[in-house]
Amino acid sequence: MLRKISVSELSLGMHIHKFCRPWVNDPFWISQVEVVLQDIEVLKRIQQSDTEEVWIDTRRGKAPDERAVSEMPVEDDTTPVCLEKEVQRARLICGKAKDVVMTMFSEAKMGRAMNMDDVDLLVEEISNSILRHPHALISLSRLKTSDEYTYMHSVSVCALMVSLARRMGMPDEQVREAGVAGLMHDVGKMMIDPLILNKPGRLTTEEFTAMKYHPEAGLKILEESQQVNAIVLDVCLHHHEKFDGSGYPHGLKGNEISIFARMGAVCDVYDAVTSDRPYKKGWGAAHSIREMASWKGHFDDLVFQSFVKAVGIYPVGALVRLRSGHLGVVVEQNDESLLLPRVKVFMSARTRKRFKPHIVDLTHQHDRDAIVKIESAEDWDLNDIDELWAGCKAG
Repeated sequence: MLRKISVSELSLGMHIHKFCRPWVNDPFWISQVEVVLQDIEVLKRIQQSDTEEVWIDTRRGKAPDERAVSEMPVEDDTTPVCLEKEVQRARLICGKAKDVVMTMFSEAKMGRAMNMDDVDLLVEEISNSILRHPHALISLSRLKTSDEYTYMHSVSVCALMVSLARRMGMPDEQVREAGVAGLMHDVGKMMIDPLILNKPGRLTTEEFTAMKYHPEAGLKILEESQQVNAIVLDVCLHHHEKFDGSGYPHGLKGNEISIFARMGAVCDVYDAVTSDRPYKKGWGAAHSIREMASWKGHFDDLVFQSFVKAVGIYPVGALVRLRSGHLGVVVEQNDESLLLPRVKVFMSARTRKRFKPHIVDLTHQHDRDAIVKIESAEDWDLNDIDELWAGCKAG
């Protein structure tokens, strides 16, 4: 896991991920990035330099002293926990993430260098949250309000990219890069007129043409920053390409689109259609999966199938009707069968009367129940669905 430490804590055997100082024009520092520290003389030179802090990767090298680690906030714990417990931590991460993305986008808009240390740490925290519980942060990030969409959309796509990359069996470094790409894929929107971005009605042809420029604007920003790799650049430029060649900006088709851009396309659309926007209310999570599956030619089928396995046919937070006649909200996936999640039931569909919520595990034979229909909260005049599974409302 990535951890920022002072140079005084550095010791032989640690894997240096990044120096917290400008080193672009210094050959010594360039040669020491992403290496295991093995030379005592190099260690002395670092500790005698102007550098005060470094990022280390404890997965690839020695961790700091046990006592020092125990005094730090345990943000890299990846021990699996229940949904309710992780939602509490995920809420804090989402709040921090919104601040980081707002700052990053603002710096990009003003032509300033973005703080990639913050980006790396944020992606690591999001990744760790998903390891503790695969659906807590992803589901929570859907609850953003329309006025914070531009920023929280990037956080949501980051989390979805991390989850999808893991589901596809990618190595840790590629999982991290997928997360960074998701976080930065829409940075070009900072160069689009806010009146177009937040327009409550349909865009005119001229306005849509301006909006379609944001991938290229983002590429320009990221290239000028010289701080991200080819994967991040590619996802930024090509996340609106479609598998059948009808996307933009280059009309790429099939395998002409990189695997990471194909992943970005699915994650970007899913978060967009499940989110409230100035011009439309978001679809339910389960309804969104069903609709996206019908868009032939839009996505790579194999990537989309992996995505469905990652979020579930009935994602956490989906309102469903059971064969028993009860309404419930999905609170947990079942990796063995996507059709049999755990559901918190709370209302009779026949009488519309509510009762004390309780969990039904559809994998248990004694429950003898099943999902028969995806429901819309609006159709039942329900405004507390999010509170039932997450303990909080949107925003």
